[in-house]
Amino acid sequence: MCGIVGYIGRREAAPLLVEGLQRLEYRGYDSAGVAVLGRSGSTRTLKAVKAKGRVRELEERLPKRFAGSTGIAHTRWATHGAPGDDNAHPHLSADGKVAIVHNGIFDNASELRAKLAAEGIELASETDSEVLAHLVARAGGETLEERVRAALSMIEGTYGVAVLHADFPDRIVVARNGSPVVLGIGEKEMFVASDVAALVRHTRQVVTLEDGEMATLTADDYRTYTTGGSRTSAEPTTVEWAAESYDLGGHDTYMHKEIAEQPEAVDRVLRGRIDDRFATVHLGGLGLDAREARAVRRVKILGCGSAYYSGQIGAQLIEELARIPADAEPASEFRYRNPVVDPDALYIAVSQSGETYDTLAAVQELKRKGAKVLGVVNVVGSAIARETDGGMYVHAGPEVCVVSTKCFTNTAVAFALLALYLGRVRDLSVADGRRIVDGLRRLPEQIQQVLDGEAAIAEAAREFASARSAMFVGRVRGYPVAREAAQKLKEVSYVHAEAYPASELKHGPLALIEPEVPTVAVVPDDELLEKNRATLEEIKARKGRIVAVAHREQERADRTIVVPKNEPELDPVLMGVPLQLLAYHTALELGRDIDKPRNLAKSVTVE
Repeated sequence: MCGIVGYIGRREAAPLLVEGLQRLEYRGYDSAGVAVLGRSGSTRTLKAVKAKGRVRELEERLPKRFAGSTGIAHTRWATHGAPGDDNAHPHLSADGKVAIVHNGIFDNASELRAKLAAEGIELASETDSEVLAHLVARAGGETLEERVRAALSMIEGTYGVAVLHADFPDRIVVARNGSPVVLGIGEKEMFVASDVAALVRHTRQVVTLEDGEMATLTADDYRTYTTGGSRTSAEPTTVEWAAESYDLGGHDTYMHKEIAEQPEAVDRVLRGRIDDRFATVHLGGLGLDAREARAVRRVKILGCGSAYYSGQIGAQLIEELARIPADAEPASEFRYRNPVVDPDALYIAVSQSGETYDTLAAVQELKRKGAKVLGVVNVVGSAIARETDGGMYVHAGPEVCVVSTKCFTNTAVAFALLALYLGRVRDLSVADGRRIVDGLRRLPEQIQQVLDGEAAIAEAAREFASARSAMFVGRVRGYPVAREAAQKLKEVSYVHAEAYPASELKHGPLALIEPEVPTVAVVPDDELLEKNRATLEEIKARKGRIVAVAHREQERADRTIVVPKNEPELDPVLMGVPLQLLAYHTALELGRDIDKPRNLAKSVTVE
């Protein structure tokens, strides 16, 4: 992984490819490269330039004369082999005629590398991806399609690939198995990318390949088919997000922009879904009528990272409002532990991109075992959206920063909608339904109130910039908020942080309390307020510094970030927002690369 761009048409390819890579920088990467099919006299030749570091460093290396109207490009996030020029994509075959870019992991790469080396091929990189270039170059077949199919038949693992061949200069061949590939349909030009962000400035007509599907792009047309050679009938769809959605819009970073967009984003996820007459919501995409909803005996939510933490909030909402046993689990663990699949359970897969490989693999295993699986995703037409039986789009809009903010918040709100729907078809009263509906409607304005207090949060962040570690604590509803907040601080500022249930402090973590380790305490004004205040007393007794996120000033805290009060079930949505700003301003104080944290990628499409 991480980003693929390709172009074939009548324009110069290199500037379009570099622009596409810049659009994919948010996914996280450590090197970049571009290859174009040029001409040397009457001969077609492949020219490639690669660079460790950012796309701007690649751009500086490109020669002034780098002509060619067909090309492929890539940003790499290291899996096999350290970041470096040699390991960067595109990879070329030994004869220089084939160039490939690859997202995913070839599981049998070591075996294939050894076989190629034994046959006299000198491998130029440490990557798994390079083997594909050599396999295509050595494959039999009269067409490039046949050669790519033959090469892929030897490979085990996941891939999104694009292939150029100097002997077939009129086409790009692409294939997908577990890693996204999207075709962009232009006017006498075609594009390919791993993400629509690289395409929307040039076309909003796209075709998303399915697993096991390939495509051939020429300047005038495209065709899709299976890896076995059978034609398929993939039709273009229109991307709902415009190119401007990917711009900074006057903000210094995408993270800040996306935090600021949350009032509008939450309004979008609510729009058209609330049913005032029956104090419930319309969720037609679920494919789950009232009778089926009443038959659900258990809910299991699966996600990774922030999606998992939003799932924990969702599980609590479902238990509180619908009184259905519910829990959340990391999808990456679930798929490996041979879980018991309950036919009466409802499984929910959560993913911003809809392409998270561990979550997608869990969905496929559940479907194989006959489970009912819904998706809660942000990207329309993504793999999880297509593989599940139904679900909800969270309508957060494009999220460019690697760390999730507005999508996390919108996912939590989407779970509130689902919990309300399940509750109202069961035993949740009309009065409680109206209470939750009213609370949902207040969220956008209350989030804006939190954002208006950014200056005070920025001041609190200065304390964290000098800390070597931080602790986050919360109880029941507050615990997943604390977990997500600790993750945000780690991801974007690199300050070590851990989250614990406040009730667990005496069972070990209290040993870590000291003045140099500040604690963030999530203290909602609910039935557990006094217990949470007792936690603050325990920390102060050990000279710990405290930042409380609460509905009113907490006298035992050194600093209180006050947030508006909503309904108790919805308070976690609001209490997470100031902690996003806390992480942001800590990272800003430390001079971090906020939108592209080190070692991380936006869409994790490998294990």
